[in-house]
Amino acid sequence: MRLSVQSDYALRTLMFLAARDGHHSIAEIARAYGISKNHLMKVAQRLTAEGFVESVRGRGGGLKLARSASVLNVGSVFRAMEDTGSFVECFDAATNTCVVTPACGLRHALSGALEAFARHLDQFTIADLVPDIEGYARLLGRRKTNVSKYRPMGTT
Repeated sequence: MRLSVQSDYALRTLMFLAARDGHHSIAEIARAYGISKNHLMKVAQRLTAEGFVESVRGRGGGLKLARSASVLNVGSVFRAMEDTGSFVECFDAATNTCVVTPACGLRHALSGALEAFARHLDQFTIADLVPDIEGYARLLGRRKTNVSKYRPMGTT
């Protein structure tokens, strides 16, 4: 199975925002990953519409996680971003023209596999995808992270 570009960019955007405080522009996120700003704009609109991120216009605006990364469920993001209804032609009754559909078990097998995949993703949050926030931010070429600058004594 392969995730769509939209799901890939959505997860990367959420991971970026989990590693960074404040609002961040689409251009900044696209630049950090070396991905298309135009594609990311469409993904950001969808993430906003689905309630995963907040979008603020104007100076000091940008994208920000709508909820804590520890409660944003990866399976929910997958379900919101993927069009699994068209995974194969027979999944969509309105456009299905396959002549063997009434006697075929492919739809049942694939729908079960997709649901098992989504259930597996339900076990993870966005925070789980970024266990080393400082390292992640550093790899993106950023210094500012969600990690508090006031650390307990004895930590590095």
